[in-house]
Amino acid sequence: MFLKFGAIFQSIQSSQLKTLNPYPRLFRYCHFDSKLVFNSINQTSNPAPIKPQTNVAIFWDLDNKPPNSFPPFEAAFRLKMAASSFGVVRYMVAYANRHAFSYVPQAVKEKRKERALLNQLENKGVIKPIEPYLCRVCGRKFYNNEKLTNHFKQIHEREHQKRLNQIESARGKRRVKLVARYAMKLQKYKNAVRGVLNPKVGYGLADELKRAGFWVRRVSDRPQAADVALRDHMVDLMDKRRAECLVLVSDDSDFVGVLKEAKLRCLKTVVVGDVNDGALKRAADAGFSWQEILMGKAKKEAVSVVGRWKDQDILKKLEWTYNPEEEKTLCGRVAGFDNYESDSNSDDDENEGGDFEGISDDDEADCVEKDTACAWWELNSDPGASF
Repeated sequence: MFLKFGAIFQSIQSSQLKTLNPYPRLFRYCHFDSKLVFNSINQTSNPAPIKPQTNVAIFWDLDNKPPNSFPPFEAAFRLKMAASSFGVVRYMVAYANRHAFSYVPQAVKEKRKERALLNQLENKGVIKPIEPYLCRVCGRKFYNNEKLTNHFKQIHEREHQKRLNQIESARGKRRVKLVARYAMKLQKYKNAVRGVLNPKVGYGLADELKRAGFWVRRVSDRPQAADVALRDHMVDLMDKRRAECLVLVSDDSDFVGVLKEAKLRCLKTVVVGDVNDGALKRAADAGFSWQEILMGKAKKEAVSVVGRWKDQDILKKLEWTYNPEEEKTLCGRVAGFDNYESDSNSDDDENEGGDFEGISDDDEADCVEKDTACAWWELNSDPGASF
C-alpha cells in the first residue's frame, strides 16, 4: 500500500516539474560554460571604474587682455571650448576695473556709425529693408529701425523697469514669487535688447561674459588692483585644491610667480596671450594665442598636450629621486648585514682550527675506528638498532 502511494507521489511530482519546465531534455544535450556565465554576471554587476576628471579653472585679466577685435561672447565661448579639452571647466573668473568695462572697440564704433547712417537713409525713404524688423518681445514688425527702437524704449523698456522696481521693493516670499513670475519675461527682454539698444556702458562686456558663464568681478581703479585680486583668487583656489589645471588669459609678466607656484604644487598651467615669446608662456606648460583659440586650433592641439602631460607623469613615477633619510636607513642596514657576515666567518675559522659544534678530535677518531672495524654490508646488522 505504501509502495503504491510512493509511486503515485513520484509520478505527480515529475508531471509538475515537466509543466514548470517545458524543455527538460535540452539540458542533457546543451553544455553551458560556467566561466562565461559568471564573467557575464560580473561584468554586468561590476560597472567600469570611473576615471578621475581634471578640474580646470579659467582666470581672465580683462585689463591686460580684453577681447577688442571680436565679440566678447564668442571669445568667451571659444575659450571655454578650448579649455574643456584639458578637463572639466569648473571655474571661470574675469577681473577688470571701470575703464575696461567702459571701453568700446573701434570695430564696434564703426558698426554703430554705419547703423546710424542706415537709419538716416531709411527715414528719408532712400533705402527700404528687404525684410521688416521684428520685435522679439511682442512680435510686431517695423520697416524702419528707428521706429523699432522707439517702440522698444517706450513700451518694453518701461515695463522691464517696472518689473525690476517691484522685485526690489518686495521682501520675503513675495519677492521669490515675483522673481519666479517674471523670470521668463526678464530673460526674453535680455535676449531682445542686445540687437535693438546700444548698451549704456561700453559694449556689454560684462553682460556678454556673464551670458557665457563667467563670474565677472569689478575692482577699484587703483593700479594693479585687478592683478592683485586675480592672483589672490588663484592662490586661494590652489590652497583649497579645487583645480588641477589653470588657464590664464593675460600677457602680464607679474603672474610668473603664481605659475611657478602652481608648477611646484604639480598643477598644469596654460597661458592664452598674443606675446609668443613672453615670460608667461615660458613659465607655463602650454601657450596659445587668441587667433588659435578662435580658429579652433588650440582645441586640436590640446589633445597632444594632454598626451604629453600623461607621458611626463609616468616618467616622473619611474625616475629615481634622492631621499637622504632613506639612504641613511639603507646604509645602516647594509653595514649591519656586513658586520653579521664578518662575525659568522670568524666563528667558522675558529671551528676549523678546534672543535666544531662541541665535537672534539678524539670523538672523530673513535667514529672512524668504528666504521673501519666492520664491513660495509654489516653496518646495519646490529640487532639492537631501532628504526
